[in-house]
Amino acid sequence: MNYILLIFGFLLLIKGAIYFVDGSSDIATILKIPPILIGLTIVAFGTSLPEVSVSIIASIDNQNGLSLGNIIGSNIFNILMVLGTTAFIKNLQVRKSIVKKEMPILIITSMIALYLSIDLTISRIDGMILLLLFLLFLYDMIKEALRNRNLSLKESYEFLEANTNIASISIDNSLAKSLLISGVGLIAIIIGGKMVVSCATNIAYSFGVSDHLIGISVVALGTSLPEFITSVIAATKGENDIAVGNVIGSNIFNILFILGASAFISPLSLEPALILDSIFMICAIILSYIFVVQDKEITKYESLFLITIYFIYMIYLVSR
Repeated sequence: MNYILLIFGFLLLIKGAIYFVDGSSDIATILKIPPILIGLTIVAFGTSLPEVSVSIIASIDNQNGLSLGNIIGSNIFNILMVLGTTAFIKNLQVRKSIVKKEMPILIITSMIALYLSIDLTISRIDGMILLLLFLLFLYDMIKEALRNRNLSLKESYEFLEANTNIASISIDNSLAKSLLISGVGLIAIIIGGKMVVSCATNIAYSFGVSDHLIGISVVALGTSLPEFITSVIAATKGENDIAVGNVIGSNIFNILFILGASAFISPLSLEPALILDSIFMICAIILSYIFVVQDKEITKYESLFLITIYFIYMIYLVSR
């Protein structure tokens, strides 16, 4: 039964991702918001909800290895496998704002998290620091979204005033429809993600795998499937900004919000091995950043390199 439900969970993830990307792209167009910001916020946070539920529930149950392993493993999977696979399908062009701002923010926040955990504990105060940084990041994203609108509020008001009923009804209906499509897709992603994680965990336990390994591999892979499928589908549709923004935004969200909230709810204690995993995560992010800085894109050869590193890392985890 676990195997059957696992397959059904995958199907829900795929269908939900299709709806979610379509709805999010439409919302960006209707509200005059750049797709990159939709990717960094709505799509990124939405597809990270499985990580939220798993890590916070694990934190409440004092399963620190599962909670932290899920966060670190998910970020590693996002950078190496999601970006790698997406770029392998089609050379992934990355805009300047990602190179100059979002990826450096991800590197810095990852280093801050590593510094806070160097004593093998992440306290409630540490959690509050991460949550405060998340609020600052979110504020900056919202401010940038408003600043980058194609139509100013005044222009929008004048446009609607000149086309009173027709424009208002058309925009409201389109927005409502797009929100509904995104909502249905997001629900399918969350349910599918939970089914995949639950079934995969049961299967892993049946083989006698440890909590830490389950968290950083099986659970991390399962909770990252929404990011994986959403980014791949976005890339095939030509929505590179959503594909890249989803990965970077999800990783920042995982570190600042999920890790911060988990530590605030219940202080976390780390195994020394998780410090090594955190260092590897930062190295993976820096490597992808180097690829992007060189020519503002990730090529097929570079993507194969990222994917290969991920599989080597998985072999290392199993042998460790």
